[in-house]
Amino acid sequence: MVHLELTAKDSFGDNSWGGHMRATLKLGLPLIGAQLAQLGINTTDVLIIGRLGTTQLAAMVLAGQYFFTIFIFCSGFATAVVPMAAQAHARNDIVGVRRAVRMGLWAVIGISVLAMPLMLNGERVLLWAGQDPQVAHLAGGYLKVAGFGLLPSLGFMVLRSFLSAVGKAGFILYVTLVVLALNAFFAYGLVLGHFGMPALGFLGAAIVALAVSIIGLLLTIAYIQWVPELRAHELFVRFWRPDWNMLSEVLVLGLPISFMILAEVSLFTVASLLMGWIGTVELAAHGIALQLASIAFMIPLGLSQAGTVRVGIAAGRNDRVALIRASWSIMILAIGCASIGSLLYGLAPIWCASFFLDNSKPDAEAVLAFSANLVVIAGLFQLVDGLQVIATGLLRGIKDTRVPLLIAVISYWAIGFVLAYVLAFPAGFGGIGVWIGFLCGLGAAAILLIWRYMLLIKKMGHRLAA
Repeated sequence: MVHLELTAKDSFGDNSWGGHMRATLKLGLPLIGAQLAQLGINTTDVLIIGRLGTTQLAAMVLAGQYFFTIFIFCSGFATAVVPMAAQAHARNDIVGVRRAVRMGLWAVIGISVLAMPLMLNGERVLLWAGQDPQVAHLAGGYLKVAGFGLLPSLGFMVLRSFLSAVGKAGFILYVTLVVLALNAFFAYGLVLGHFGMPALGFLGAAIVALAVSIIGLLLTIAYIQWVPELRAHELFVRFWRPDWNMLSEVLVLGLPISFMILAEVSLFTVASLLMGWIGTVELAAHGIALQLASIAFMIPLGLSQAGTVRVGIAAGRNDRVALIRASWSIMILAIGCASIGSLLYGLAPIWCASFFLDNSKPDAEAVLAFSANLVVIAGLFQLVDGLQVIATGLLRGIKDTRVPLLIAVISYWAIGFVLAYVLAFPAGFGGIGVWIGFLCGLGAAAILLIWRYMLLIKKMGHRLAA
């Protein structure tokens, strides 16, 4: 836990409320844009694969959730780099920034090697989980190719953490937009056979996903090496040299983050499995609603990442006033954005869901009808999910990760999963019950995490008063 001292002198630039709002938007908007662009890559794949049929769409939902679950767990070590690099940067400690980033890269290389067998055996895992054999086969074939994109994707995440910490988040948006455009063009061509390319279906989507992940990493490395201010950190000089103390800190801070992220994301992966038990139409509808919920979630997620940086810098400079004002600025912005998303999904669910379906397909009408109900619930998700991710980002900024992990496990699984299963099957609500249960779990997490953050701030105030 970081110990902060209240300083009379403004050590955070413009320490006014307006200054914090402007600084949050300056950092947060590129991160939000990058998150939306990143999600757009998956959304594009879902839109294109959805043109092949309901079975293919269901397989894409499973494959995407499977890959994302593994990726997001491994990304905890990349996320740990943000507060470490931000606090070192606030102290003008270039060596500290380099050590954190370099050992972050070491950590994701190691975890990628360990995770690859899960990618290569995706079909077996999905069959073991009770999924339809045809759907599992399609998803497994995708993962055998796209799974090799895990390491470059995680490497990009670490370098993205570095750029955010040193105030160069703008490039993250630009490179993600380039990757999005390349993915959309080549996926459309290779999946459906346009622009003179062969129609490779699922294999084409997997090849493109692997290629664009590598391109994103290479572009980011080139940018860091090209900009003198960034090149001065010498991230890749003597990269082979170990720094065991810093690696240990990355692992200690990152492992609880990984398990916390896994606790939430695996909940949605299990939701896909539960929907698969109910039926293919329900699984396809779930994928549409989940995609829409994910799009809106990118805004508070980007603000949460900005919050980690802003709070980390305030902690590094021992400025409690800046810490409090930065926190509330981010919270207010997140609530406002989430409210807009909730209204849109609640008022126009069918219109939103219709973008993901080809109405000429036999099951399209049934999928659309069922997804409309889920999209309404997804609207409510925006408020509670946005609040919990903001609170999580603020806690990470002050390096508090262990208690939030416990809160996540209790909220998502002891409350969310249990309610989802009971409402879906014994109570007979089906897919609607799954979503209501998870909504309750996210709500519990939001309340407890916000309470945790406020408690820590209050304790710091008491220590300073003494």
